Amino acid sequence: MLSGSFRNRTYISQGLIIAALLLLNACTGVPEGMQPVTGFELNRYLGKWYEIARLDHSFERGLEQVSAEYTMSDDGGVIVLNRGYSVEEQKWQQAEGKAYFVRSPDEGYLKVSFFGPFYGAYVIFELDEAYQYAFVVGPDRSYLWLLSRTPEVSPGLIRDFKAQVKALGFNSEALILVDQRADKH
Repeated sequence: MLSGSFRNRTYISQGLIIAALLLLNACTGVPEGMQPVTGFELNRYLGKWYEIARLDHSFERGLEQVSAEYTMSDDGGVIVLNRGYSVEEQKWQQAEGKAYFVRSPDEGYLKVSFFGPFYGAYVIFELDEAYQYAFVVGPDRSYLWLLSRTPEVSPGLIRDFKAQVKALGFNSEALILVDQRADKH
């Protein structure tokens, strides 16, 4: 027979494991009311993307000329190389991560990690047919990016992006338009 103390520790341990799994799942979930694009083709998405607009986060704060490069890894996942110029430090910074599909390879829904076993959602919720721009959200509405194959986009695309994300409940007033001018650095 198990002692009450051992049984309680077992339930507590199981509860902590379940809570940790739920928390990790929340980090890779799709924000409520949003859907990843379907018919996604990873090979067409690979390559270099420029960050046109974003919501601010500490890991990108003060960075200009931000880009992301996606390449295939040997294990079937995607290598993610993010790069940006720190105005304050007057130097380039970069971070390498890995990404894997959450459900299906034809859905623009991946989980990305830059820190060991911890993953965050990478949900492409709009992608043009030519794979020239993408609207991307993280696990909640505090993570948001407009990515483009070119360092500049039309003012109309930026207006459309702002209007769409505002309608989806994002704080569109807090968007940062990323300076992509290479002649500055």
